[in-house]
Amino acid sequence: MRTDAGARQGLERAPPKSRAQRLAQSFAALVLAVLLAPAAGRAEPLRAAVFDVDFLDTSQEGETRGTLRADETARVALVTDTLRRMLAERGVTLVDLSPLRARIDKAAPIRSCNGCEVDLAREAGAQVAVTGLVQKVSNLIINLNVTVRDVCDGRSIRAGFVDIRGNTDESWQRGMSYLVRNRLSEPPLTLP
Repeated sequence: MRTDAGARQGLERAPPKSRAQRLAQSFAALVLAVLLAPAAGRAEPLRAAVFDVDFLDTSQEGETRGTLRADETARVALVTDTLRRMLAERGVTLVDLSPLRARIDKAAPIRSCNGCEVDLAREAGAQVAVTGLVQKVSNLIINLNVTVRDVCDGRSIRAGFVDIRGNTDESWQRGMSYLVRNRLSEPPLTLP
């Protein structure tokens, strides 16, 4: 016959939990608390206006021809898409620039508009303006540059460049990928 109070009421005592079980239960409670925390406590994603990458041909071929080759036009679009996609994959929210397209086209090339990209980005609701430039030095040497500016004061908060060898889709794309991974994303892109 049972003599303890729990036994008299028909209750059995649970065996004591192991240290591992207590840690697992604490961890589960912590994860649940984080997931259920109010959104106001979380940092909002950075909003970026990512402009089309500019192209500058300073090669001898560019001087004599004066126009952009079809393959290079396609590569400019390719690295612009790569820049946007990789920033979005890293949690940056891309703002829609299509309502400002006519003004952007009129200001082009963005590298020469005397800081108009900051005003356009601010108007689009972005926190930063992201611009890029591909400079063709020769058919072998290509320089890729990306700059991120704070729209509050126009100050550059992140920038990077890379020289690549070879005028191919693969070399341009690898160069832009390197810039985003090693110059724009590490440490993660945030406002100061």
